[in-house]
Amino acid sequence: MNRISQLDPQTATGPAKTLFDGVQGKLGVVPNLIRVLGNAPAALKGYLNFSAALGDGGFAPKVREQIALAVAEANHCAYCLSAHSFIGGKLGLTRQDLTDARQATAADQRTETILKLAQSIVVRRGELEPTELDQARRAGLTDSDIVETVAHVALNIFSNYINHIAGTVIDFPEVAPVHPGVASCDCA
Repeated sequence: MNRISQLDPQTATGPAKTLFDGVQGKLGVVPNLIRVLGNAPAALKGYLNFSAALGDGGFAPKVREQIALAVAEANHCAYCLSAHSFIGGKLGLTRQDLTDARQATAADQRTETILKLAQSIVVRRGELEPTELDQARRAGLTDSDIVETVAHVALNIFSNYINHIAGTVIDFPEVAPVHPGVASCDCA
């Protein structure tokens, strides 16, 4: 049950209505997370703009979804696990890809390095050891990749925390965290 109301796109007005209309036009639906964020149009606009900016970044859509899954699992966010599993599946990620991403693993070594870095950032609250950055660089990540990974983590933590605080009702096929309440990290 939501602890912060979900605005109805049909009755919303002002900036929230404008933003909802944009999401509806792009996705064909206004997900419950967006309806919650609509309570603070500036927060919703910031979330949408940050997401759009990262969409123009260097990571492919599948990698962005895999990062979202790794972060959601580390933060035990069932809403984001559900949403990003659904979206990732639509992008062509297999069930195994989706499961692996939640554990910060991937068939592609570069993607796995990004996922492990993202997971470490969450679990270590951004306080990485110099050896972790060295390891990421040795695996081929550039400073640009590292900064973009941090940006994706920040965006996803924002949505994870909104969902935790709001108790956002899941409006995607439901996926639960593997070990709710237990932080995990295969950090170097």
